[in-house]
Amino acid sequence: MGSAASAARRLAFALLGVSALAACTTTPPPPLVNPGQQGVPTKVIDLNEVLVGVDRLARGFNPHALADQSVATTALATLILPSAFRTGPDGVPRPDPAVLNSAQVTKSEPFTVTYSLRKDASWSDGGPIAAEDFDYLWRQMTTQPGTVNPAGYRLISNVVSKDSGKTVEVVFSKPYPGWRSLFRNLLPAHLLKDAFGGWNAVLDTSFPASGGRFAIRQIDLARGEVVLERNDRYWGTPATLGRIVLRRTDTAGITAALRSGNEQLAVVTPDQAGMEQLSALGEVAKLTTMPRGSTVQLLLRPVSPVLADVRMRTALVSLIDRNALIASGTGNGPAAALRADAQVYGPAQAGYGATMPGDTPSAKPDHGRADALLHELGYRRDGAGKWAREGRPLSITIGAPTDREPYASLAGLIRRQLAEFGIDAKVTNSGGDQLFGEMLPSTPPTATSAATSSTSAPPTSTTGVPTTDAGVVDLAVVPQVIDSDPATVLASSFGCPPQGADAPAVPANPAGFCDRTLQPVIDSALTGAAPLAQVLPGIEATLWQQVVAVPLFQSADVLATGADVTGVDPGPAFAGPFTTANTWKRVPPK
Repeated sequence: MGSAASAARRLAFALLGVSALAACTTTPPPPLVNPGQQGVPTKVIDLNEVLVGVDRLARGFNPHALADQSVATTALATLILPSAFRTGPDGVPRPDPAVLNSAQVTKSEPFTVTYSLRKDASWSDGGPIAAEDFDYLWRQMTTQPGTVNPAGYRLISNVVSKDSGKTVEVVFSKPYPGWRSLFRNLLPAHLLKDAFGGWNAVLDTSFPASGGRFAIRQIDLARGEVVLERNDRYWGTPATLGRIVLRRTDTAGITAALRSGNEQLAVVTPDQAGMEQLSALGEVAKLTTMPRGSTVQLLLRPVSPVLADVRMRTALVSLIDRNALIASGTGNGPAAALRADAQVYGPAQAGYGATMPGDTPSAKPDHGRADALLHELGYRRDGAGKWAREGRPLSITIGAPTDREPYASLAGLIRRQLAEFGIDAKVTNSGGDQLFGEMLPSTPPTATSAATSSTSAPPTSTTGVPTTDAGVVDLAVVPQVIDSDPATVLASSFGCPPQGADAPAVPANPAGFCDRTLQPVIDSALTGAAPLAQVLPGIEATLWQQVVAVPLFQSADVLATGADVTGVDPGPAFAGPFTTANTWKRVPPK
């Protein structure tokens, strides 16, 4: 019996061994691993997506607000918002066939433009793109401070809706040759007209609806990322790509991402060091410099009690080193080659010609002239070397959108330059919305002409000392948008508000400048009564004499395009590469 049990156990162990062996042999052997590839994950390429590197991404995306001008704002407006006209390859505005059937002048008295909108043009929430959107934009552009070139909108007297809003009649009080520059980047009136926070907040952190080929999926400003997806409700030819991602990082991060293929293209504003990093990419990325549709300028505001006298404005610009400002603001990057030496046109703009006189006070620092003018105005240096009059120091307030560069840095440099000469100066700690919405709006000087204000003393208190107002900005470093009809830029930047009992109340220009003797000439250019080329030389000469604005440079960006994306083009002048995003294609890396 014992031997039988032992045999049974041996048989059981044998069967168990066979079973275990069978179990092992049915499991396939592990794959052979190349030691050189061990631990390297396979990179998944999404050919439906393009990643775009940007070096700046902040809140504020309203393309009609001076406070929000940026590469990202232009990009998102181009991808999301519908426009009546868009800039063609030749720089001439052309009707956008995705929005318009036609647009033409239908009456000369009163001057009337009729827009016929496509029946199927609609916002992504289903609301039609219609006359209501035209009316909303017109009213905002004529009543809100800090809007981009509002002069043309101010000539509109009525917007009439017909055919359920798909026919729009825009009636003007005067002829307006630049009417094609209007109604770009329409906004969804049905969603924004009662928006909480008003005009300054309507596109502060996102877009409520899309009328373009792409729509916002997510905006994460903390992470620095914007995700756009193809707008499935778009009525026209859809975009080739399904997704575009804007991702913020510094120039070093962008160059690394382009080199590794993690980003397919980038739009950056580099300084000299950044340009060197991008150039080191060699054949990895094609680099194209793109002048932006805006210049950086310094405003010396005659509406300021301290700067009401042209002698004071002349003294201050005689102390400011314009060359140093340009070098600092451009970082000796691509924009350094775009010095702005004219008041209305930008250096990369068709029709530009330098108008700055060689002997203008802003051409180069002249401390001797500043010293003489301040003495003439009654100022003397005190024991500490500070300029003062009757015991009160000369104090200057400098305004800039401190949430945007290069404006904040330039304001700080101007403060230091003035301080070195003994003038107290401070920079306001204000974002763009506060600067343009609260601090720059003002009533222009009551003087009937600039000549009057140029020879009169600044407003004074009963003691004869100039009055000061903590809310008044004396100097301002701000953008001037030039991507528009030049006559409209002139009237918006330097024109007076309308006069008369029936005239609408509109904000003054950011400089607070108004010359009633010059205004008829500005009006003649705006309405086409006189060719701009004929009247502009005299206007520019007056503006330089009045020392109201000191243009510095035209902003410029660099487009870096990798080899794994096609269809990318810099676009028409000042329009940018996102105008071609509907044809972008992602290709597999070689």
